[in-house]
Amino acid sequence: MPPPEAHHFVPPLAAVLPFAGLLLSIAILPARVPRFWHRHYHRVALAWAGAYAIPALLWRPGAAVHDLLHVVLTEYLPFLVLLGALFIISGGIVLRGRLRGTPAHNTGLLAFGTILASFIGTTGASMVLIRPLLRANAWRIRRGHVVVFFIFLVANIGGALTPLGDPPLFLGFLQGVPFFWTLKLLPHFLLASGILLAAFFALDTWALRHEPAARPGGPLSAPAAGREPAVGRERIGIDGAVNLGLLAAVLGAVLLSGVWHPGSVSIFGVEWKVESALRDVVLLLLAGLSLRLTPDRLRQDNGFSWEPIREVAWLFAGIFVTIIPAIALLRAGEGPVATLLRELSEPWQLYWATGLLSSVLDNAPTYLSFFNALLGRLAPGMSSAEGVARLTTEGALWLEAISAGAVFMGAMTYIGNAPNLMVRAIAEDAGVSMPTFGGYLLRYALPILLPVLVLVQVALF
Repeated sequence: MPPPEAHHFVPPLAAVLPFAGLLLSIAILPARVPRFWHRHYHRVALAWAGAYAIPALLWRPGAAVHDLLHVVLTEYLPFLVLLGALFIISGGIVLRGRLRGTPAHNTGLLAFGTILASFIGTTGASMVLIRPLLRANAWRIRRGHVVVFFIFLVANIGGALTPLGDPPLFLGFLQGVPFFWTLKLLPHFLLASGILLAAFFALDTWALRHEPAARPGGPLSAPAAGREPAVGRERIGIDGAVNLGLLAAVLGAVLLSGVWHPGSVSIFGVEWKVESALRDVVLLLLAGLSLRLTPDRLRQDNGFSWEPIREVAWLFAGIFVTIIPAIALLRAGEGPVATLLRELSEPWQLYWATGLLSSVLDNAPTYLSFFNALLGRLAPGMSSAEGVARLTTEGALWLEAISAGAVFMGAMTYIGNAPNLMVRAIAEDAGVSMPTFGGYLLRYALPILLPVLVLVQVALF
């Protein structure tokens, strides 16, 4: 339990300045001072984290220690362990065969990944498929748009159909939402993904026709601009198949932690669930098995590098620490954010409020905050089970709105969902020229993704 001084405390708005500073750093520094950023991004993240943590520890030491321990033990470590396990295991899976970076093949691979994400998670699907997609397009000069649509579809929208797909839906499952309830999002999923896949095919066709001369000596050099490379008749196959079993074990461990609750232990006042601790130990063991059982040549064929997970680990450490006051404001029963929440009564309003906050905050706690707000509005005084039962029936449209908003709009920025940054880092590590934070927003998210999200709202909310 939190210390007494933590109850009913609404932090001042100034407390979110380090969070805003970190977001601006991620948005601006990689483009303006790339050499400085790649050498010192960990120090930048640490500095902004300290800008919040040090004053908080001096001002309210008991509550600050509790908040930091809670974030590290119950949020950041599980997040990093799961992400790291998926990164390591999927890095040992090599998809071989006739992979060509043509519009038809790229669209097919994106469609497959979009469906796969609901069953092995957006992170798992992203890590399994991003490297084959990059290899298939290695002969092309214009590849940034391919990775951006991959982020839209595989790293975000594809996770909408099951609780295993995206962290917000998994949190809803832990709160008592039935496992198959999320299939109510199938119309939203089909509408958004269908339009985006069609838009991608058109854009990729145009890009290929205007392709500059292929780079000489590339892995799959094209004989002329706008022409696909010659390929053999090698059938598509998978090397490192042992990692598929390990990936299934990861999903089993995550699912088991949601239905098995043996109890919890208290560490300096922070409740740490036993199932969460055991899950993380199992995930670390599975990652270790992958490193032991996968031949090094397979990771070399994948262009496997530790830098993407290292960057994500440091940046999200800063995000998880500096986001503490932002989430406190969001969950507060008083203050400006709470006043705003009380004004949201229509499903379409909840869709946009949840989504826009999810695009700049972590979408899992944002979803959970709106979920609890809906329970308080729809089922005051009821038990948790009774309240969730009412929410999934009488309040189903509201719950659909916050679910779709959290999952879909995580694609609006690089920091809206954890796989986004990781996919970008892997692409840049492979030599792809990716848009900056602002370029991603202005060239892709606003003109392409936003109209699709508006159409989902008009048609379904």
